[in-house]
Parts: sequence; C-alpha cells; structure tokens
Amino acid sequence: MKKLLFNKALRILLSTNGMILMASAMLGPIYALLVEKMGGDLMDASIAGAIFAFVAGTASLLSGKYSDRIKQNELIVVLGYSIIGFGFFLYLFVNSVFHLFIVQAIIGLGEAIYSPAFDALYSKHLDGHKSGKQWGAWESMNYFTIAVGAIIGGGLVTLFNFNVIFVIMSALSFGSALFIYHLKRNLL
Repeated sequence: MKKLLFNKALRILLSTNGMILMASAMLGPIYALLVEKMGGDLMDASIAGAIFAFVAGTASLLSGKYSDRIKQNELIVVLGYSIIGFGFFLYLFVNSVFHLFIVQAIIGLGEAIYSPAFDALYSKHLDGHKSGKQWGAWESMNYFTIAVGAIIGGGLVTLFNFNVIFVIMSALSFGSALFIYHLKRNLL
C-alpha cells in the first residue's frame, strides 16, 4: 500500500491555515478601495500595510520564543486565529483611517502569534524524506487560496458590500480556531 504524502496532522494544518489565508486574500486586492471608502488615500493604505507588517514582525520574535516554551503549540495557533477573526470582525465598525490602523495592528498581532507556532507544528509532522514536497504543498496552497480568495472577495464586494466579506473572513478565522481547539490534544 502506498504511503500518503500527508499525515492527518498536516492535512488539518493545511486545511485550517488555508481558510485563514483565503480570508486574508478576500480583502487584499481591494484593500485600497476600503481605505478610500474610510476617507483615506493611497498613502494611508501604505501606512496601514506598514503598521500590520511592523506589529507582525516585532511580535513574531516574541511569539516564536514563547512557542518554544509551551508544549501545546496548537493552543497558540488557536489564539492567533481567534485574534485575526476578531480583527476581521472589527472591520465592520471601522469608520476612520485611525480605526483602520488599530485593526491592522490587531490583525498583525494575531498573525504574529500564530505563525511561529504553526510553523513549529507543521515542521514537527513532516516526513524528513518528503519535507520539500510537504512544504511545497503549503506554499502551493498559499498561492491557490490567494487566487481563489481574491476572486471571491472581489465578487462578493461587487455583488453586495464590504461587510459581507468581513463577516465571512471572520467566520473562516473563528471556524479554523474552533476546529483546532476541539481536536484531541495529542493529534497535533
């Protein structure tokens, strides 16, 4: 019998992370339109992106250090996914560029909290003889979810409005967090 490329833990991690990545991708290509709707301009969109990246970069250093000290990294992933979901939900209430900056910082914090722990979990479940293929699958899934999320996000905003995608983005994030939280602790 042929051995599967992905064990159960990797399939779960790929699926739940795919939902997070798709949620983010739903807004990515049309983010500047959201900033403009809030009264901002392209420079404000750039500043918001910089705030996200700065918070995520700084907090990732601390999160990585902390994730090495805890046995249940999946709970750190749950926390990060939940913070991202909360940030996506807060988009519903943003009415100024300043509020948008705050939300970007919250989402950056969530990203920073989950990423090192996710990478540690994913690495822990790799088959050493297939690690290139297995990391390649994550990279591929990342790009595919960005492609699908971009189309879905643009389509939903065109048909409805931004609030629809904010609710879906939040639901995808919280759904991923809840799924991992309810797993048996020894599975991941």
